[in-house]
Amino acid sequence: MTLQSKLDAFKADFEAGKPPYNVPPSVILTMHRATAELIASGAATRALKAGDRAPTFTLADPEGQLVSSATLLERGPLVISFYRGVWCPYCNMELQALQEVLPQFERLGASLVAISPQTAANSRKSVRQNELGFPILSDPHNAVAAAFGLRFPLPDYLVELYRSLKNDLPAFNGDPSWTLPMPGRFVVGQDGTILYAEVNPDYTRRPEPEDMLPALRRTASVPA
Repeated sequence: MTLQSKLDAFKADFEAGKPPYNVPPSVILTMHRATAELIASGAATRALKAGDRAPTFTLADPEGQLVSSATLLERGPLVISFYRGVWCPYCNMELQALQEVLPQFERLGASLVAISPQTAANSRKSVRQNELGFPILSDPHNAVAAAFGLRFPLPDYLVELYRSLKNDLPAFNGDPSWTLPMPGRFVVGQDGTILYAEVNPDYTRRPEPEDMLPALRRTASVPA
């Protein structure tokens, strides 16, 4: 079963209000409105693309250890997944799918990191809940996401909805800004060039982890 088919199945049950979700139609309509407006804004078209230079970053893992993209790139190509947080079921399913493909990434010499604005405590929960073998890095204020062109502010009506659902992003992220990253996936070559980029303003749509393997195979066949 593909990642997207799993996401579609979850979305169908969630939007139908099936237990245990029991989500009222008004909530679904508000979420659809926000997604449609983000798509219409063209924000995704302004994100970094294949051929662009990837920003370097140093972020903390859940245990407070600093992880440098430059150090990881010394070892081989780097796969980066930006996700919204442990509170997002679509993100958790994506992380699980990435974990399944992690051995293939490693055989091609690549490292994998996931980046989220959430606090270290929530990143530890992500690792435990999804049984991950790769680091989750905390991106305060979505600064690295912004450098990749992914950060966006939630509209006021969506902030109010999140508050009503007890989805307190400032508490989750330790940041009062009410911003999120669009889900994004990147493969960065050892020279810092982005070899693969997939950004979707619709958080229910995610690329298959296997989609990155061709780019990794190409860079693996080129002598460093």
